[in-house]
Amino acid sequence: MSTGDGNTVRTTYREAVRAGLREALQRDDRVFLMGEDVCRYGGTFAVTKGFLEEFGEERIRDTPLSESAFVGAGIGAALGGMRPIVEVMTVNFAFLALDQIVNTAATLLHMSGGQFNVPLVIRMATGAGRQLGAQHSMSLEGWYAHIPGLRIAVPATLEDARGMLWTALEDPDPVLLFEHAGLYNRAGELAADAGPVDLRRAAIRRPGRDVTLLTCGIHLYTCLEAAERLAAEGIEAEVVDLRVLRPLDDATILGSVRRTRRAVIVEDGWTSGGISAELSARIMEGAFWSLDAPVSRVCREEVPMPYAAHLEQAALPQVDEVVAAVRAQFGDSSFPKR
Repeated sequence: MSTGDGNTVRTTYREAVRAGLREALQRDDRVFLMGEDVCRYGGTFAVTKGFLEEFGEERIRDTPLSESAFVGAGIGAALGGMRPIVEVMTVNFAFLALDQIVNTAATLLHMSGGQFNVPLVIRMATGAGRQLGAQHSMSLEGWYAHIPGLRIAVPATLEDARGMLWTALEDPDPVLLFEHAGLYNRAGELAADAGPVDLRRAAIRRPGRDVTLLTCGIHLYTCLEAAERLAAEGIEAEVVDLRVLRPLDDATILGSVRRTRRAVIVEDGWTSGGISAELSARIMEGAFWSLDAPVSRVCREEVPMPYAAHLEQAALPQVDEVVAAVRAQFGDSSFPKR
């Protein structure tokens, strides 16, 4: 992290996440972090490097290779009045804790008749693009967004990487934060006084009037680049960063689609049963009569993620595909005239 103009600092997504974690640990003695290799190793993605020396073993805890065990321990700690942050190294490892997350953390408030909240935060690295093969390249945000009782947040910007944790820790119920591993090295300017951010609203990252691009996570930047290219052709795309997948911000999503009258959804996950399918259905239910073209989706290919770099890129949404999907909504002869 380096000093900017006094009001901003030059930093990375990784450092923004680290700053949020450090602040949480400093602010509240009930907060502690647990997960695989978060302690002496400093985290697989170097997010917690130096935390052991700063906060000690009581608050930065390495765990065994048993996601079910340490996520369950986090649930118990939350029930006991602590504010645990549980790191699941990569999202595919969360399969081993599905029972704890879905069948316990998400349901305890309901099953106890409103007596027991579970103020638990679970962080997971998600996404492909780093040649880690089919078992370590999944994007399962849409799976968890299916579950009542969970809040699903996907920080894409430095501000959200820094500030979502604060808000998540104040939530009385479980919050899952999905950090795309491809974003950790992304650099930019962050307000020196950056603090908590809203965990209820989507954000319009680029205003437009011709088509709405709905996305989250790393593909916010895919869509912003596509919008720049489209602008050169006279198409002004509005880019909406969903930010929170459960609950979805219907007001912002549908409001944008009703204004632009077209929608393209860009998702890091598979098309079948993904969050793009849910968004498409909601647009059909809430904005059908405003549409001038069918909703389009640009998602990863319906295959296990290839290891080879060129095949991996071919399987993931690319800027060219987003641009082509938008062009198809207008047809070659009906681009908006300026």
